Amino acid sequence: MSDFASQENMQLPIEDVLRAELAQGDIVLGTVAPILGHLVTNTANSLFNDHIVAQIRGMATSVARQLLSAEAVAAEETDPLTFIAARQERLATDLLADSAFLSHCHALTIEMQLAVRLERRSAIDPVLSPLLQALISSDDADTASAAMAALTAQARFVQQHKRMELSINDVPGDQFHAALLAWRNHAREGAETATEKAEAQLRSAYDEASSRLGLLSRLVSGMGNGSLAALSLSHAGVAIFLSALAKNAGQDRNLTALGTNDRQVGRLALTLRAAGLTHDQVEEQFVYLHPDVVLPQGFDMLRTDRAAEILAESATRTVG
Repeated sequence: MSDFASQENMQLPIEDVLRAELAQGDIVLGTVAPILGHLVTNTANSLFNDHIVAQIRGMATSVARQLLSAEAVAAEETDPLTFIAARQERLATDLLADSAFLSHCHALTIEMQLAVRLERRSAIDPVLSPLLQALISSDDADTASAAMAALTAQARFVQQHKRMELSINDVPGDQFHAALLAWRNHAREGAETATEKAEAQLRSAYDEASSRLGLLSRLVSGMGNGSLAALSLSHAGVAIFLSALAKNAGQDRNLTALGTNDRQVGRLALTLRAAGLTHDQVEEQFVYLHPDVVLPQGFDMLRTDRAAEILAESATRTVG
């Protein structure tokens, strides 16, 4: 029994390998927000037309446009389009100055890039996955209803993303509040009443639980222990997979999405293991995500709780 106990407390070599890989990934993540922040706010930069940068800037401009549109209606502007056009770029820049909002838009872009890649390479539908189809057909009315709501939200998100748009009602609560504060700073002198009216209407219409991420989270939570079935990319699709992976591993969803990047394979392996997947199941997901990557020798010896502990040791948190 003493030999067993000593083996339990002994740090495996694979843990050192993954801890070092995670540390390198943290360094990369730590540089993301400052670099993106510079690129998306510097329209003269030659890299501004890069897809990721342009997508993030487009989403910020979309949110700014929605806020200003509400203000124009409340102020009864006679030419709302001109009112919005004159202000949206400056407001979008201020929104992107919030690192949490910037990182959220980045994570959404990475998520959709992954969805598009897997649709082309593995025929995984970015909207209607086999799991979602099964949940929609459930005999349980609540489950079927939640699945249909998630399907609608996901379809809307995919279409909006193609147009480089982001619904203000799909922004997480903290970022929604921060966006309103940034917008409030743009209020014209003497027009505070209209701004307050518009803000009240926006807050009244906002319900984080009904946002796309809120609906996905509700769907995964409603599956209970069955949420392990959502940890298969081919079965669950990217959106549900990321929500289930974040929940089961106790990680932030934005960070989980960024962890699918090819510079974050250590984080991804640890997250999959911490979520409860076996060695073979982790390998299966890597076939879809990083087919050229082979798990390090000894990974099958890594316990789920140790994977979670190593992730918890990571001090870098670049997303909100």
